[in-house]
Amino acid sequence: MTLHLYFARKFALAVLSLLALFSIFLLLIDMVEQIRNYDIGEITLTGAFHLAALNVPSSVYGILPLIVALATLVLFLGLARTSELVVTRAAGRSALRSLAAPVITALLFGVVTVAVLNPIVAGTRTAYDQLSARQSQSAQSVLSISDEGLWLRQGTPEGQMVIRAARANFDGTRLYDVTFLAFGPDGSPDFRIAATSAELTSGAWELRRAKRWDLGAGTDNPERDATVYPQFRLDSDLTRERIRDSFGTPSAIPIWELPEFIDDLEHAGFSARQHRVWLQMELSLPLLFAAMVLIGAGFTMRHIRFGRTGTMVMLALGLALALYFLRNFAQVLGENGQIPVPLAAWAPPVAGIFFALGLLLHLEDG
Repeated sequence: MTLHLYFARKFALAVLSLLALFSIFLLLIDMVEQIRNYDIGEITLTGAFHLAALNVPSSVYGILPLIVALATLVLFLGLARTSELVVTRAAGRSALRSLAAPVITALLFGVVTVAVLNPIVAGTRTAYDQLSARQSQSAQSVLSISDEGLWLRQGTPEGQMVIRAARANFDGTRLYDVTFLAFGPDGSPDFRIAATSAELTSGAWELRRAKRWDLGAGTDNPERDATVYPQFRLDSDLTRERIRDSFGTPSAIPIWELPEFIDDLEHAGFSARQHRVWLQMELSLPLLFAAMVLIGAGFTMRHIRFGRTGTMVMLALGLALALYFLRNFAQVLGENGQIPVPLAAWAPPVAGIFFALGLLLHLEDG
């Protein structure tokens, strides 16, 4: 037990050290990028640091598997250099037993990453998007999903308009059981339109079986003066791209809220495949960390006197990168519907674990 705790502590320190190192490095790079994105005088050094500090967590989160792989190389190269692995073997402990502590530590780190770091990164990413949009005066999100359906907002020369629909097609350009509520420049209600369907065309909504109520000043009885239209055209500044971009990325949603968001998204008529893939990818992250540990150990659990240490390190890094990019490629295939969602999320880490175990059995105990 003491030896397991010793290996686990050294591995945890290696992970935390590399995590801090990469965070500082990426923070400095991101600060430079933030300053370059704005004209002179538009942003201060403090503002650039604030934006970079909010953006770096998502960047570091994306390379955590590679950090775990590097930490594994640091651990076992250090143990080989001090001959601690030789002593461990001489004591009768096999390679797989020596790997138990780092693998369990990686699995626990993966669980903490998904359960704790994921919501933190989602919060910092949302805060970064909002602050960056406010700083650059760019457009904010126009779409929201709730249990009551979906909500859109659009700007008009006369004021703002809120749109609510019970459901929609996969990209939000066709709405059903839809209501438009227009507000004047002073924020008071101007008119309300209810329609069975609305389709977004170039610069306007095409409404079917619409009914309009005037709500402005001087209207005594809106229901009595309401007008019914078989077809009605309502100007809009929305586009397909703006609605699609309003969904944001699944990584901006905390994993604890993601299942409910997926249900709301599908209930509203949108495709939630991208969010389902992301959810399964996050749940499989502990296994990916374990696979990275096994791959790194398979090439570095050898005495340094055997030579070819540099070659072995490069092979370990190459296979870790290959597994990392294979996972990303499987994610793209899953989001596009080319392969099932569970296969896209779980196949790469499971394949990496079995490959690494086979390599260890061949090189160490074979």
